[in-house]
Amino acid sequence: MRIDPKTCAIIKKTVIDELGSGTVIRLFGSRADDRKRGGDIDLHLEPEHPVRDRIRTECLLAARLFVRLGGRQVDLLIRNPRTSVRPVDEEAHRHGVVL
Repeated sequence: MRIDPKTCAIIKKTVIDELGSGTVIRLFGSRADDRKRGGDIDLHLEPEHPVRDRIRTECLLAARLFVRLGGRQVDLLIRNPRTSVRPVDEEAHRHGVVL
């Protein structure tokens, strides 16, 4: 996993503040693989409870993380419980690292 402890703590606090402490946070993509280089921070979030306006929440969280992480690019996806599993959800589960 290629993020430092401070970055990890900022991500966890920001996500938990918005979505609750029961949210599973997964780092996936190139940052989850120690053999790869560079890349943005890809996050897959699974809250305990449905998110009313998922896309708006994704945008707000990405913007907050961008600011709190000093301009580092963050891409994130929220999977609402009780919705069908998308291919990206399967990829995050297969290759992601829970923070």
